[in-house]
Amino acid sequence: MRTILIALLFIVFFILSIPLFLLELIIGVFSIRARTILAQKVISVMCRAVLWLGGVKVTAMGMENVPKNEAVVYVFNHRSYFDIVISYATVPNLAGFISMEKMKKVPFINVWMIFLQCLFIERGNTREGLKTINAGIELLKKGHSIFIAPEGKRNFKGDIDMLPFKEGSLRLAKRTGCAIIPVAINNADKIYEAQAPWIKKTNVVIEYGKPVYINDLEGDNRKFAGAYVQRIIYEMLKKNQNIL
Repeated sequence: MRTILIALLFIVFFILSIPLFLLELIIGVFSIRARTILAQKVISVMCRAVLWLGGVKVTAMGMENVPKNEAVVYVFNHRSYFDIVISYATVPNLAGFISMEKMKKVPFINVWMIFLQCLFIERGNTREGLKTINAGIELLKKGHSIFIAPEGKRNFKGDIDMLPFKEGSLRLAKRTGCAIIPVAINNADKIYEAQAPWIKKTNVVIEYGKPVYINDLEGDNRKFAGAYVQRIIYEMLKKNQNIL
């Protein structure tokens, strides 16, 4: 029943998206930032509605750790499509995701992602990957935060285990000097992936950790900043298992 309700919500949302797209295009002529603000407000409401209909109780913590008035790189563990839904329902500032290239081909969703200033990356294509990194750097300089999953794909191993973080994924933070916010998401895979295609009532936890500045790290922690941030996220996941 929850799955059907969410499917109906998406149908209504897609219909409403048509006039909203027109409004977004008009606003974008005058201000890209204003267009992005409106897009994120719309998507935030939509994500909260999806979670409510799905019976998902979200415990969100640590939003006060996110620096105000500056862009950050959110680094999160990736276990579910719902990671994005949970993030947009709770994130305290403007942010886009670095996503797989194939998401460009998903109707309606791809347009909203463009309005949210998400970026797309093609696995195995170094040249295009570099272009994405450079585009991300420009977004960060303009004050627009970015979510990235250094595991590179969804991980279904254990409850809090993660795939190795790709060190190159933190290049955005290294080249801009902006803060990394470790983001730990517990139990998101139990919403959908564990019993796909059905949505299940679930408790989840998302915690925004304290900022990490790569330039402040020393030795191996600086050289292998990805592994360092992964250890922080792991400890957050381990701690928050007790909240579920």
